[in-house]
Order: sequence, then structure tokens, then C-alpha cells
Amino acid sequence: MTNSLTQRVFDIDLWFVGAAHFVILFASFQVPYRLGWKQDLRQLMPFNRKLLWVQSGFTVLTIIAFGTLTLLLHTELLRGDHAALGLTCFIGIYWTTRILVDALYFSHTDWPKGSAFAVGHVLLTLLFLALAVSYLGLFIWHVWLRPNS
Repeated sequence: MTNSLTQRVFDIDLWFVGAAHFVILFASFQVPYRLGWKQDLRQLMPFNRKLLWVQSGFTVLTIIAFGTLTLLLHTELLRGDHAALGLTCFIGIYWTTRILVDALYFSHTDWPKGSAFAVGHVLLTLLFLALAVSYLGLFIWHVWLRPNS
């Protein structure tokens, strides 16, 4: 693949992965209802319940930031500016870690039962994989593979 073709692929890819973060948010906003948090969280001490909501809020804020920064800094990411490369690497590591936590920490039995949850889990994992590959691929291309970088 030529350098200009690779750049064009990443150009299009960045628009998709930037928007994909907002698809993840659509799924995440369903989590409290679909997983019955209202009932489960009642069993927690108020501090632990608040801690979970704060942690969830920061996760949502992070995903919004990733999507927004990817879309707004599209040119800088594609160009390979130093700060953009740092962001690209961080987002790629974030999604890679999310996949590893899912694979190595959660057990299959931990997940809710039902075909909708199984399909949703597979689709989200594939989306996380696409994000990780896109961001880390862009980082690797800029740092090691791109001529004249």
C-alpha cells in the first residue's frame, strides 16, 4: 500500500472511529436500566453507590473526549503532530486495555444471560478492537512505518 493510500485510509478511518465513540455512549446509557442497577445499587452503602456513579460519569466523559478530540483534531492526528501522536497512543492503549480486562478479568459467567447480551458483548468487543487497531495502527504508521516522518 502506498503512503498516500495509507494516509487516505487513515483519513477516512479517523472520521469513523471518532464517531464510533458516540455509538459506545448509546450502548453505555442503556447499562443502568438493562443491568438493573437501580435494584443492585440499593444494596451498597451510599458512598460506594456514589463512587460507582462518579466512576461511570468519568468513563462517559473520557469517551466523549476521545470522540470529540478525534473529530476536532482530525488534521493533527493525520499529520502526526507530537501531541496528537501522544493522544493517539493513549486512546489506542485505553481500548486495548479495555479488551484485555474483558478477556482476562471478567469471566464468561459474569456476563448477563440472554442472546441480546451475548450479541451486544461481541459487537462492543469488535468495536473496541477496531478502535484499538485504528489508533495504534495510526501511531505505529507515524512513528515507524511512514517514510519521511
